[in-house]
Amino acid sequence: MIIIVGSINLDLIANVDRLPEPGETVRGSGFATAPGGKGANQALAAARAGAKVRMVGAVGKDSFAAEALALLKAGNVDLSGVGESFASTGTALILVGADGENVIAVVPGANDSVLPADIAKAYLRKGDVVLLQHEIPLPTVEAALDATRSAGAVSVLNTAPFRTEAAGFLGKADYAVANETEFDLYGEALALSGRDRQARMRDYAQKTGRAIVVTLGGDGVLAATPDQFLTVPALKITPVDTVGAGDTFCGYFGAGLSSGLSLEEALTRAAAAGSLACLKPGAQPAIPLAKDVGAALAAR
Repeated sequence: MIIIVGSINLDLIANVDRLPEPGETVRGSGFATAPGGKGANQALAAARAGAKVRMVGAVGKDSFAAEALALLKAGNVDLSGVGESFASTGTALILVGADGENVIAVVPGANDSVLPADIAKAYLRKGDVVLLQHEIPLPTVEAALDATRSAGAVSVLNTAPFRTEAAGFLGKADYAVANETEFDLYGEALALSGRDRQARMRDYAQKTGRAIVVTLGGDGVLAATPDQFLTVPALKITPVDTVGAGDTFCGYFGAGLSSGLSLEEALTRAAAAGSLACLKPGAQPAIPLAKDVGAALAAR
């Protein structure tokens, strides 16, 4: 079982020719809404990878809630751990440029009501894989890491968005997943040693005894464990929209670990899925199915 303890949002997406500079207004060329939130995105990705998935989180008692949960319901994700809050359903305001790059502002809303006591809704068991992110209160994230270890389950912590105060518990995760910017910032916060990123990754793995995975967008993925260092390529694509690519990677990575794939195999499959997610607009609507990922890997 894959268990996600994390955020659930509704994404409000505007397409623009280019991303605005501070203080500048640009004209949009399109608008759409789509279910999102890093937790929900990763839950759907794991489900589309073929895993059984349970979501623990919260939505508001408002008109956004049903739309935010729609694709999770359609994907047969167990939503028994999703509560209702008097706060608004979380929202993400997203601007997507013509080159596929984006800027995002997140309003947590109900996600801030996901508390350590809610981890009981996960019904953790030995062998489960637990996916976590930083869009819910950090004390809940740390409590989930502790509960995961106590249950004999495996934890995958996506370190986004960057939050300095999270640096102290990153080493509790069996697998920490960061993009290159996040890792560099956490590297400074943790005073990691090394002249380059790879050396600092190795230092992290040796100091914590855990694994660190760093995603590099179109340049693929790096991973360091106490015993090995891996480099995995991404698919060669022309991106349409990079929103949700990292979440797709995490969901597929967790599903790969859960199904018994080796670390390299899980990373390869996750990297391919993350690449394919860049070929369509939106976060959850763009997450590929397992058969599409398999076909892309067979054709490379």
